[in-house]
Amino acid sequence: MPSLRDLRRRIKSIKSTQQITKAMKAVSAAKMRRAQEQVLSARPYARRMKDVLGRVATAAAGVKHPLLEVREPRRVAYVLITADRGLCGGFNANLIRRTVQETKNINAELSLVCVGRKGRDYFRRRGYNIAQQYVGLGETIKLSHAQEVARYVMDKYAAGEFDAVYLIYSEFVNVLVQRPKVVKLLPVEPPEGQENGEGKPGRVEYIFEPSAESVLSELLPMYVENMVFHGLLESKASEHSARMTAMDNATKNAGDMIDRLTLSMNRARQAAITKEISEIVGGAAALE
Repeated sequence: MPSLRDLRRRIKSIKSTQQITKAMKAVSAAKMRRAQEQVLSARPYARRMKDVLGRVATAAAGVKHPLLEVREPRRVAYVLITADRGLCGGFNANLIRRTVQETKNINAELSLVCVGRKGRDYFRRRGYNIAQQYVGLGETIKLSHAQEVARYVMDKYAAGEFDAVYLIYSEFVNVLVQRPKVVKLLPVEPPEGQENGEGKPGRVEYIFEPSAESVLSELLPMYVENMVFHGLLESKASEHSARMTAMDNATKNAGDMIDRLTLSMNRARQAAITKEISEIVGGAAALE
């Protein structure tokens, strides 16, 4: 059995760790609330952008654009969004596992665009082809971050270096649930247009100024940038939620460990007192 001194040291050490995890939980909770507000504010815009693209692309059927060009997927890229730091439960591990599953049986040249240090470090150690990396984006996601990532993959796709691009991020469901999600970035696949009141796809005739090609040249890059931006926001909210939950569990586990060690310490102290009393009684009996 450990000595009283060892037990006291362990209890002191765990209490210090518990204070750290409690503080990290409070910080993550504050950051999570801000990130959650950003996600909830961005979702209506993302849905409306998708709806507009679907209707405009349907009306401009037949118009050619480099981002709409479908090619045989000989060179496939995955944009993986992970965190720069750990201590967030299975957040990073789930995203990495999903990426490995998606790329396991792929019959094409694979490239990774890693956003976040954890994903980059994992796949770099295993010899994957990392075409580009973006680390240290900070706690506040800006549109410029998404534009930089989107511009890189769009340029590569337009140049023929990528034949298909997929985005892997963590979808924020609620504080306790974050779900890895895979969406196709390129080639852009316009969603179907809205249905009319009779349940049939409705088609609206648009007049394009100056031309349908010019409108799509503006709309398609904005759509890709918005998808990347939305993925970054979702992942950031998921990261803070996962870290808050992990730190909450760590704080509770530390409390349980302190209780068990305190019980062991009390037993050890009681045993030491009993032993001393026994020695005193035995010594007194020997003097008689």
